[in-house]
Amino acid sequence: MISLDSPVVAVLGDHKKKRAAIEERLGLRSVDDLLRHFPRRYVKTGELTQVDELHDGDMLTVVGQIARSELATYKDRRTGRPAYRVDVTVRTDGPSFRISMFAKNQHMGEWQQQKRLPVGRRGIFVGKVSSFRGQWQLTHPQVVLFGSPDEDAAQLSLDAIGELYPIYPLTKGVDSWDLQRAVAFALTVVEDVPDVVPPEVREEHGLLDVRTALRRIHNPDDWGQVTSAQRRFRFEEALVTQLVLARRRRALRGLGAQARTGAEGGLLAVFDDRLPFELTAGQREVGAQIEHDLAQPHPMNRLLQGEVGAGKTLVALRAMLRVVDSGGQAALLAPTEVLAQQHHRSITAMLGDLAAGGMLGGAAEATNVELLTGSMTKAQRTAPMSRIATGEAGIVIGTHALLEEKVVFADLGLVVVDEQHRFGVEQRAALTDKAGTPPHVLVMTATPIPRTVAMTVFGDLEVSTLTELPAGRAPIQTNVVPLAEHPGWLERVWERVREEVAKGHQAFVVCPRITGDEQEQGESDQLDLDEDGNPVDRAAPGDGLAAVEEVAPLLADGPLAGLRVEPLHGRMAPDDKDRVMRAYAAGDVDVLVATTVIEVGVDVANATAMVLLDADRFGVSQLHQLRGRVGRGSHPAICLLVSRAEPDTPARERLDAVARTTDGFELSRVDLEQRREGDVLGKSQSGFSSGLHNLRVLRDEKTIIEAREAAVRLLDADEDLRHAPDLAQAVHRLEASVQADFLEKG
Repeated sequence: MISLDSPVVAVLGDHKKKRAAIEERLGLRSVDDLLRHFPRRYVKTGELTQVDELHDGDMLTVVGQIARSELATYKDRRTGRPAYRVDVTVRTDGPSFRISMFAKNQHMGEWQQQKRLPVGRRGIFVGKVSSFRGQWQLTHPQVVLFGSPDEDAAQLSLDAIGELYPIYPLTKGVDSWDLQRAVAFALTVVEDVPDVVPPEVREEHGLLDVRTALRRIHNPDDWGQVTSAQRRFRFEEALVTQLVLARRRRALRGLGAQARTGAEGGLLAVFDDRLPFELTAGQREVGAQIEHDLAQPHPMNRLLQGEVGAGKTLVALRAMLRVVDSGGQAALLAPTEVLAQQHHRSITAMLGDLAAGGMLGGAAEATNVELLTGSMTKAQRTAPMSRIATGEAGIVIGTHALLEEKVVFADLGLVVVDEQHRFGVEQRAALTDKAGTPPHVLVMTATPIPRTVAMTVFGDLEVSTLTELPAGRAPIQTNVVPLAEHPGWLERVWERVREEVAKGHQAFVVCPRITGDEQEQGESDQLDLDEDGNPVDRAAPGDGLAAVEEVAPLLADGPLAGLRVEPLHGRMAPDDKDRVMRAYAAGDVDVLVATTVIEVGVDVANATAMVLLDADRFGVSQLHQLRGRVGRGSHPAICLLVSRAEPDTPARERLDAVARTTDGFELSRVDLEQRREGDVLGKSQSGFSSGLHNLRVLRDEKTIIEAREAAVRLLDADEDLRHAPDLAQAVHRLEASVQADFLEKG
């Protein structure tokens, strides 16, 4: 008897020899895996396929009609004997394609030309497109023909096919009809298919039962059946995901935590009285939300997101001061040493004598602000670690060094994680575990996240958003510098940099590499995606991408000669990095040539020019972050996106989108549409391209909202889901799987 748990080989039939490719490369090990491997698209069998733009190397799947079929004879260069091939022209609703099918002998060639490939026959043609002597051709295509009585076993896959033929995500050595035949057989022999979505939920939302949905998604009669089946499976995935997140929210609320209510007239009150500016309305509102959370007897778990420069650090600092006023400690975890040092400098500067606790000249309410990084020597760490352990240090700022076992806190009350997408699950847990009782947690990101992403991927966190920028921020003009069309424009780029420096301002020049083939640690080049969503790298090491160690001296000796040019990248010694950053902040460096180490946290109000070399190698959100390093004062700023990307390519579309708007939320939608959820959030969160199979958080916003509401109702009625055992099992599977790590968010 074949069940969903049976190995996939049980339904492969004649294709058992392809088992390794199906199991290992496609990851389909059970019959259930196979049935849940849905078509990525469909081709209409009743009409010729519309073909628009073509590029060399594209994989093409079309329904076409044979317009010409001729038997050709040529001499085999290896044997010197006559050889035969059938030259076929396939017509589509667009360009025609030339196909050559080789035959072992004349008899086989004649049969191919007259019986199998006659003029007028239609079929499905799958192959790689190339151009030869001005004509498009399909190289070594896979072919399944309609209405051929002599077709081989592959033809059998068409027996039950209606107007739409499913095209599956594939791997080398496996054809779409291999999977289609196996799926068709599985649907006839598997009897018990548990339905995860309870009947009352299906009825309320007008969803198909699971068996009907499986038949329609694999073997639809029309587009309406495809749509109804896809909606069912998207809702199912959203429901299971939202149940996992809702259960986690409830579990977090069930944990005890120490309420941190602050103290009247304490450190926070003195700090607020000294602020030389008014908080924005958004900062006041979010501050009140955090104040309320900290006063609860269960842990705060809040995501603070906002535009570059929206004042998130100030909001986080006020939360830390409230916890210090409550007798506790706060730790700020930063992803890079440069950012940790920048936070330490800016926070101690904002606090002034309030950061000099126990020191001569320190305010009566003051605390200590300590910095702990991996590059500090044992001797340099001794005193800070002692003050952290005794509680003298109210605020502790650091990198991964904070996670080490030797670092002990007296009373860790709040954990602030900056640029949370840079950290994995275990890293956040390692820090929160240092608290005696569960600490309050505030995670921050300057990569704006659309509402549905926040609901789906950060669904166990409350979300606060800062949308307005502090008064006095200067506008940033962004332009693409398209070297593919105008190579001479690069000279003008360096002229603009010199003009800004001549005004007394400073500039950044950002490169994707440290040296010719070395990237900044943790970075990866922006990759385009093929039609299956798989990454396609358009560059390789040694391909001439701009590198800091090569660009800095070239600029200093060439177009920027006479200016003070310094390099900065993650491979430099910590003291050298700190020296360069301090010099730049003090105005002693005119042009900083850097990698993405300056992406977050670097705050130099005098910087007004940003040049991004090979800008197409960065993602949309990263470009937006980098651009945010300029225009932080009152002077207008420019951002120049230098690229060799050709017009009308995905890479160029990214750059045009960034040049078009400074709205981070709009850009995050562009980023998601191009790169999918997992890539945008960072692979440290998921370990694969996306933790979501059927859902797309932008496209399926309404479905996600409906599923979230249904999940809450189900748990309100029955927290253990005893009345829906199949659903409960699916929820437990997700909670136990690697996707639970994806949902944890670092």
